[in-house]
Amino acid sequence: MPFGEVVCGAPGSGKSTYCYGKHQLFTALNRPISIVNLDPANDNLPYPCTVDIASLITLQDVMDEHGLGPNGGMLYCMEYLDANFDWLEVRLKELGPDAYVLFDIPGQVELSTNHESLKHIVQRLTKIGFKLAAVHLCDAHYVTDAATYVSVLLLSLRTMLQLELPHINILSKVDLIAQYGDLDFNLDFYTEVQDLSYLENVLNTTSPRCTALNMAFCSVIKDYGLVGFETLAVEDKASMLHLTRAIDRATGYIFVPSRNTPVPEGALEASSVPVSARPNTFSLFSSVAGQMVGNVRDVQERWVDAREQWDEFERKEWRKEGENIRDVSEREKVQAEVRGKSGIRERK
Repeated sequence: MPFGEVVCGAPGSGKSTYCYGKHQLFTALNRPISIVNLDPANDNLPYPCTVDIASLITLQDVMDEHGLGPNGGMLYCMEYLDANFDWLEVRLKELGPDAYVLFDIPGQVELSTNHESLKHIVQRLTKIGFKLAAVHLCDAHYVTDAATYVSVLLLSLRTMLQLELPHINILSKVDLIAQYGDLDFNLDFYTEVQDLSYLENVLNTTSPRCTALNMAFCSVIKDYGLVGFETLAVEDKASMLHLTRAIDRATGYIFVPSRNTPVPEGALEASSVPVSARPNTFSLFSSVAGQMVGNVRDVQERWVDAREQWDEFERKEWRKEGENIRDVSEREKVQAEVRGKSGIRERK
């Protein structure tokens, strides 16, 4: 069964950067990954692209041929993909039954909130066997302003209701959040969407004319009780691993290593059946059923409260790691020279 992520979010939220970072992480972990670009306006991809919608249609071609603007042209492109879904289906089947696919979606928010084309595409992906999760990225600096945070909550809730998938909302670029000023509350208040009535005093100060409206929005969000956030610093390995585990839990994905991967004895069944059909106790209890490592308080300490101290600590660790690698390399070089000299003496 193929698995995947529908990576959506507003323009500039870091979708393509996330896809590139995930590709690097999974490549290092020897996990399968393919990236499908469904943004017809993105002609500067930072990641290796397995399937590119530009092979089917581009935004510029639509604008030139039909006289549409960027927004109308983007909607036309997604409607065209919906009508020609077989083009995408054929290319996805070539990836095999064990594929893990990231679908990089355009940043136009109406595609994931009220336009039907993307919803139809997701439904058809599910029908052909994909087990999907929606990964919705929001720029973390929006939480530094109470009114904007309420808007992000509404956008996230609407996306969840529209796509109808297991859903992970993410505050991306959390490593840059300190650049935008102090937070009114601790970071866990925003990620766990705690009692939003505490925002009233802040909203009275920043946007008094709209306080009643914002609090009405907060009441709607609270009534649904669906929205929560993970955090992401895409260049931080611990953050990427934590988020990967959260998404694996949402989809039920279990990574089964290949036969030559060193795992505890008895964990991997040695049989000739496909990888996706072999049970793996080690993978089960170390990924989906394992305990989530780290919490949002650790994130706040790392990126907000004590960032400079953590940066200095990491620099020292990297320096030590580099010195250790250099020492090992030098020892191996000396040992090779000694073995070479011994071989020469034996031949003599």
